[in-house]
Amino acid sequence: MAKIQLNGKKITIQTNFLIIDLLKKYKLFNKKIAIELNGSIIPKSVYKKKKLKNNDIVEIVHFIGGG
Repeated sequence: MAKIQLNGKKITIQTNFLIIDLLKKYKLFNKKIAIELNGSIIPKSVYKKKKLKNNDIVEIVHFIGGG
């Protein structure tokens, strides 16, 4: 188990949890989003490869239309 901070809240995740797993867990997989991991923006091409580790800080922002 690992503890990370997600959008300001501490959560516990499984070891070897990928960014894509986090998106699936919170049903954000098919949404327009931006992910920041420890202060760096993560490109979509890395979502299926990048493992989250203990004490990582993740910010997920999703975009919604409006007018």
